[in-house]
Amino acid sequence: MTVLVFIVRYFMYFFIPLLVTALGGMFSERSGVLNMALDSIMVFSAMWGIFFMNAFVDVIPGQLLLICSLLVSAVTGILFSLLLAYSAISLKANQTIAAMALNTFAPAFCVFYSRLVNSGSEHIAFPGSSFRIESVPLLGKIPVIGPMFFQQAYLTTYIGIVLFIIGSIIINKTKFGLRMCACGENPQAAASLGVDVYKTRYIAVMISGALAGMGGLMYILPVSASYSCTVAGYGYLALAVLIFGRWRSRPLLLAAVFFALSKTLASAYTSIPFLAALPLPDAFYKSFPFMVTLIALAFTSKHSSAPKASGQPFDQGKR
Repeated sequence: MTVLVFIVRYFMYFFIPLLVTALGGMFSERSGVLNMALDSIMVFSAMWGIFFMNAFVDVIPGQLLLICSLLVSAVTGILFSLLLAYSAISLKANQTIAAMALNTFAPAFCVFYSRLVNSGSEHIAFPGSSFRIESVPLLGKIPVIGPMFFQQAYLTTYIGIVLFIIGSIIINKTKFGLRMCACGENPQAAASLGVDVYKTRYIAVMISGALAGMGGLMYILPVSASYSCTVAGYGYLALAVLIFGRWRSRPLLLAAVFFALSKTLASAYTSIPFLAALPLPDAFYKSFPFMVTLIALAFTSKHSSAPKASGQPFDQGKR
């Protein structure tokens, strides 16, 4: 039981940021903008969230500091994603190239700036463990479920679940969500019905940036004691979740569970007796999530139903 509790706790640390970031990618791509810059948004936004956290650790108390840091990361993600939105929507640039440019720029800038302000070191310590909730009142005392989900937990876990529920409702049940999806399927038809495709895509990319920005800080917070200008390729893994989940909320949830579980086994295998006993090298476990990603995409990508206009610039005069 102790091992199971440990695995579930670790699983939630990986599952929530993956789910939130993939949801952000879904907003952008369902509107027609291919967002391959999720990784760079996570890296860039997490840095500013960490800087804010360190700057106000003695000013803002407890969990309120965590919430404020998440908001800073969200705003940073919005601003950074506007670079992609402007190039892809207004300038009609190739969306893949624009995203790759951002993916190249963000880690390099973060390393440079971190070393500049941190005495030559790119590793920025932060008080992440101080945000851990030892036990949620009442819920933490529930047998079995309590130790798994409501002890040694982070507020980001519950925030992430709420964000996914709200995001799914917006996409599937609201007027904005339906118009956004129409812009990703047939923007000319949506425009003929009075939908402002440019505005809708801008808003969708900004929401995507906010979610990916928070996802970056949600990933760094529980698994590390310092920020080192990387999220270990988690943005690309979120893209795999998005493809594997066929750009739909429920399959995306299941895909996030699958990939987070593979990441959990790869990171915590030394604490799982039967995995630790296997005569496999450490490199195998480190590469396991990405091998699983390649295999899963190889078998499922042909059946994926991406939005028809995803990655295609919108031309008002085209019919």
